[in-house]
Amino acid sequence: MKWTILSDNRTNDCRLQTEHGLSILLETDKHRILLDTGASDVFIRNAERLGIDLGMVDYVFISHGHSDHAGGLRYFVEHNRQAKIIVSPDAVSGQFYSKRGNLHSITAEWPEEIKGRLIPVDNTCEIADDLHIIAHIPQTHPMPQGNKHLFIKNADGDYENDDFRHELALYTDGLLFTGCAHSGLENILAACPYPVRTVVGGFHLLDGHETEEELTELAQRLTEAYPRTRFYTSHCTGDRVYEVMKSVMGEQLRFFRCGEETF
Repeated sequence: MKWTILSDNRTNDCRLQTEHGLSILLETDKHRILLDTGASDVFIRNAERLGIDLGMVDYVFISHGHSDHAGGLRYFVEHNRQAKIIVSPDAVSGQFYSKRGNLHSITAEWPEEIKGRLIPVDNTCEIADDLHIIAHIPQTHPMPQGNKHLFIKNADGDYENDDFRHELALYTDGLLFTGCAHSGLENILAACPYPVRTVVGGFHLLDGHETEEELTELAQRLTEAYPRTRFYTSHCTGDRVYEVMKSVMGEQLRFFRCGEETF
């Protein structure tokens, strides 16, 4: 298994562009999966600079309906005309907004070309051999406090707190991709019925929201419940958040950056 970061907030490679978005190419013995598409075509340009052919992708997984994870899809379908697109119907139909700063839309644009290529997922299921999708994640553990800024517009045009029914997680061969983990990292792990060796994705733990005590306790719970699991994060995980959790989790927790490859 190999995964390469194509779009992220951070990089150590001066050839590559960054953005507030996330896109990862995951290659297994059975599948080539694009995990989210970032906010723009940055992931395509970075892939070209890294010598990666996105035409080989056979699945695109969209973790949720926000534009920083699905905004690049309209560019991808111009480069790859056969990959199937795994997404929640609630992500495609929803209208999403953020009230961090001024109220603004964070709804992704869904191109017409995808209609015949969608695999809509509304329940936890296996899409293909050892490719599992986790849907409607139970919210029994604490949710990220940054969610309080995120809303969905209902049929009456009113803004409601987003309950993230449109969020999916992906599992294959010991790896769990969390997207932004708006449903909470502990909740996603609890909803995964398979052994997890590696967690990859955002934690949606923003600097200045959870207290240091809350972050320390979360890190302690993760190390106790998943002592053999390694966690990789970057996008939507704050620098200070990482420092606090790293002080508890040690080598179990690592940052990833745009352009990095992990085997």
